[in-house]
Amino acid sequence: MNIDRRKKLIDQYKDGYRVVAEALAGATPGDLDARPAPGRWTAHEVAHHLADSEMTAAIRLRLLLAVDNPAILGYDQDEFARRLHYDRPIEASLDAFKASRRTTAEILDCMSEDDWRREGTHTEHGRYTIEKWLEIYATHAHKHAEQIRVARASAKKT
Repeated sequence: MNIDRRKKLIDQYKDGYRVVAEALAGATPGDLDARPAPGRWTAHEVAHHLADSEMTAAIRLRLLLAVDNPAILGYDQDEFARRLHYDRPIEASLDAFKASRRTTAEILDCMSEDDWRREGTHTEHGRYTIEKWLEIYATHAHKHAEQIRVARASAKKT
């Protein structure tokens, strides 16, 4: 990955919380709980997923940096949604998402070229580099911000 692409992805990663907060701004309880289609997540559930995913991503990056060839564990996001009480209030999850992004962004800004070459092994996908990590998580919040907007729009259709 060239330096310009990496910088663009880091900037996108840093912007993730803002786009999610913007997508949630002014949401009513009805907006948050609207299910856009059977089997699809509500905005409320997406907010909790973002916290869980971001905390997992933060640990993954730290493992990649601090442990030689770490095992990076996959997880079942739907099982997390079922078992981690995604019906609870979202404020703490949004705080966790924001703090995790912020602290991880600080680490990204400190990384050397040697750091960027580190890698581990993902239990589901095999070879897992820090650049692959960045490609996944730079856009993750943006994709879910759109999912939140779609879910909220579905509340207005009912």
